[in-house]
Amino acid sequence: MKPFRPQTKQYWRVVLLCFVAASTFWLLNALNKSYSTQTTYPIRFVYNQEQLVPLKPLPEEVVVNVTAKGWKLLRKALRLEVQPAEIYIRNLPRNNYLLGSSLRPALVNAMDGLELKFVVTDTLYFEFDRKISRTIPLKLDPRQRLTTNNYEVKGEVKLSPATVTFTGPATLINSFPNPFLVRSKNTGLTASSKLEIPIVYSNKDLIDANAEETEATITVKNLVQEERQLKPELVNVPKGVTLQVPTVQVRYQLFEDSVALLNREAFKAVINFANYNPQDSSIAPELVQKPAGVRRVVLSPQSIKVNLQN
Repeated sequence: MKPFRPQTKQYWRVVLLCFVAASTFWLLNALNKSYSTQTTYPIRFVYNQEQLVPLKPLPEEVVVNVTAKGWKLLRKALRLEVQPAEIYIRNLPRNNYLLGSSLRPALVNAMDGLELKFVVTDTLYFEFDRKISRTIPLKLDPRQRLTTNNYEVKGEVKLSPATVTFTGPATLINSFPNPFLVRSKNTGLTASSKLEIPIVYSNKDLIDANAEETEATITVKNLVQEERQLKPELVNVPKGVTLQVPTVQVRYQLFEDSVALLNREAFKAVINFANYNPQDSSIAPELVQKPAGVRRVVLSPQSIKVNLQN
């Protein structure tokens, strides 16, 4: 161990510098040699973004086998001034794939200092669609009940904006209904309101809308309940059959400010023997006419026992 004992204070510093110098010369020498290796190379799809839109993320690189000096391989590994190979999509492709062998011209043109031996990637898959814009009228979903009991929306719900323009893949946008239904997050209303209603749709990563929400102006009125007795009209009575006309009760609701204007004589109910149910000998009464403005109409009883006697 005597030869390794430091003779001066700078001994180990000199040893370290010698080691660094030797390593540097070795590395420089190694980088000047040529190597064959399998690596990835970046690609870039070039297409008219006003006419086409990809339906899924596009491939960003392919696997290739190349020969190059160490310097070039190091620069490529560090992504220093590496020019991606450009793949041009000029029209809507008929096929959703490209064979790896067809990429060779684009790769050769892009590679600087790398000699392409062959393309390892067998196939590139992608999917494009036409890019369109479509304007669709908005409508509040009629199946959604906005008010609590004894209240109801009066008149048409006004939306602002009344339309929405979607931009994106044609196959997705053309599947949207017309009108486009929106639903409120607020229910149980007891007074007229203005609500911000979101415009909800799927595939937001592919589709843009010119509005994220619409303002709904909703008029809510109080309902009052009334009921009255009716004598139904007999219809399609078989010959020889007699029936004492029963009384049915009609229960309904209307807006409080319409009570004085309601024509209560406009109600008309029938008992249609064509609807006779032989299993339980009954007929369900039908309301065939009602005055404008009434809602939630219920007839009672819902069925009437009938004994057919000749």
